[in-house]
Amino acid sequence: MNKVSSNADEAVADIADDASLAVGGFGLSGIPEVVIRALHEQGATGLQVVSNNCGVDGRGLGVLLAAGRIARVTGSYVGENKEFARQYLSGELEVELVPQGTLAERLRAGGAGIPAFYTPAGVGTQVANGGLPWRYAADGSVAVASPPKETRDFHGRPHILEHAITTDFALVRAWRGDRHGNLVFRRAAANFNPLAAMAGRITIAEVEELVEPGELSPDTVHLPGVFVQRIVELTPAQAADKQIEKRTVRA
Repeated sequence: MNKVSSNADEAVADIADDASLAVGGFGLSGIPEVVIRALHEQGATGLQVVSNNCGVDGRGLGVLLAAGRIARVTGSYVGENKEFARQYLSGELEVELVPQGTLAERLRAGGAGIPAFYTPAGVGTQVANGGLPWRYAADGSVAVASPPKETRDFHGRPHILEHAITTDFALVRAWRGDRHGNLVFRRAAANFNPLAAMAGRITIAEVEELVEPGELSPDTVHLPGVFVQRIVELTPAQAADKQIEKRTVRA
């Protein structure tokens, strides 16, 4: 029941080339920065990433992206990373854009064992009809386009079929956790972390504060340990290293 790894390097050692990863975070809030950097040092490439966004230049998943380690991204927002745009438009990166709520539900459904579901989100758009550029060719033409999705009416309203997402691994960050893998997330840093953790077959969680089993009240646990296989305890310096994308202050 002790799921604590010696360090982040040990936790990511068996992530192979071409592995699929569900990664928590929203912008730079709640990103598993330490585990991502350990994976960068480990050297796995051809990664297929599922995440709301792909970090920013120099932080989060942006580190793996800049090193050419990511082959495909399934996400909902990509506006803060110039290298992401360059790789996508030049045909180096395959990108599946998904409505944000749909992405969240696809991850949750995967973790809950639900293979697919119907949603009205995207009806009447290229999300439903197909034709979104997933990958460009070097000459700027569309090399791979999204396929059309099955549509069905419920109560007189059209819905499209979306498939659940499961991945080989999940990388997440939590505020507190115990050795059994029970996790507590703090405020906005929860974002996609619980959903990503559910979707991964092997979930690696870096935690800012590690406590002993029984110290977390069951009423406060956001994600039970059944979804978590490995825990990485952060140092105080690592736990305090939290960046934001844009700082806004009043005059």
